[in-house]
Amino acid sequence: MAANGPGTVAAILVAAGSGERLGAGGPKAFCVVRGRTLLEHAASRFAGHPAVSSVVVVAPASHLDEAAALTRSAGATVVAGGATRQASVWAGLAAVGDDVDLVLVHDVARPFVPAAVIAGVVAALELGAEAAVPVVPIHDTVRRVDSDGAFAEVLDRSSLLGMQTPQGFVRTVLVRAHELGRELDLTDDAALVEAIGVRVHAVPGSDQSFKITRPWDLAVAEAVADLD
Repeated sequence: MAANGPGTVAAILVAAGSGERLGAGGPKAFCVVRGRTLLEHAASRFAGHPAVSSVVVVAPASHLDEAAALTRSAGATVVAGGATRQASVWAGLAAVGDDVDLVLVHDVARPFVPAAVIAGVVAALELGAEAAVPVVPIHDTVRRVDSDGAFAEVLDRSSLLGMQTPQGFVRTVLVRAHELGRELDLTDDAALVEAIGVRVHAVPGSDQSFKITRPWDLAVAEAVADLD
């Protein structure tokens, strides 16, 4: 694996989700935990990281001014998201500076990502990976169900991993994947780059980088925020 070497790194923070499952009455990124929004928690992680040179926030069109105010101290550029996550990331890519070599795409719904995870993704790219994703082991027993909802076989969890963010990419690779994958309905950017034949490398994730989706997760977030 040939090394890419040190490169300029930009982080795209996707904050355009509606938050319906969370029941927050508004976009998830603007929920408050320990006096700060999830967006502020996430932006501070990347703006304060020595490997990251710039931050782009993709926010709902209805909340651009609020997002800009909340991330002003992080020096973030704020742009409007699209109708899908894929469209939102594309909007973020368009706002990334021409000097950027490596791009991190992060869900603001994971506001407490440790600095070591960010560093691990960047290191994998600098060592030659074209795409790198943090992962965690699956601890629960996982079973397949049939079309009627009846239990089928137990899956071997040793071969299963939970995907997290930030997902990191060589910028040119991510741009090409988005350009070629506009008609694909895929759940994340790693799947997009795999669709054009790029291998995605796994790096260690963290339980601290859990995703806030349900009200229960907000309660957990209150406890995790105390660890900062």
